[in-house]
Amino acid sequence: MSALTVSQDPEQSWDDLVRFWEEMEWPEGSKVEIIEGIVTVSPAPAYRHNVIAARIQRRLYSAIPEDWEIFQTLAIAVPSRLGMLIPDLMVAPVHDHTESETHIPAGLAELVVEVTSKSNARHDRVSKPAAYAAAGIPLYLLVDAWATDGPTVTLYGEPKDDVHRPLKSVKFGEPIELPPPFDLVIDTAEFPEA
Repeated sequence: MSALTVSQDPEQSWDDLVRFWEEMEWPEGSKVEIIEGIVTVSPAPAYRHNVIAARIQRRLYSAIPEDWEIFQTLAIAVPSRLGMLIPDLMVAPVHDHTESETHIPAGLAELVVEVTSKSNARHDRVSKPAAYAAAGIPLYLLVDAWATDGPTVTLYGEPKDDVHRPLKSVKFGEPIELPPPFDLVIDTAEFPEA
């Protein structure tokens, strides 16, 4: 099953778009994001997708400070890119947030992780990275089981404008190292292939 887009008024303000996203009753279990100003409804991720995210999450717990957390379903707002994105994993310091119960500013994230799904991999490869870079998120880890040259894991960093620089790319089966503040090696041999 692929993602579904919901039509809305293109003249809508960011606040109106967020209010629509927050107040609409969406199908239970679906992932609802605003990507480049378009509300996108995706089905729940597949089993392999969840296994990969869980294995990365398990490794990250050993590397993060006590006042940081790993979030799986928390949205991050990138108003400059008309984005309300829900990464597969996001690492951020825990703060008191009074602005919203549904999302936090993307600039608070230290790392976002996306695991591609076959039906909407373009979002994880193009649209979301541009938004994450525009928000200044220091690190973006893309786990792309559907890459043209075979399953690949790429770490991006050094955001400038709406582009992250590729720092390292490995094939499934090879380790990838996350730099400080994580100082962590993730063994991608643990990832199931599609």
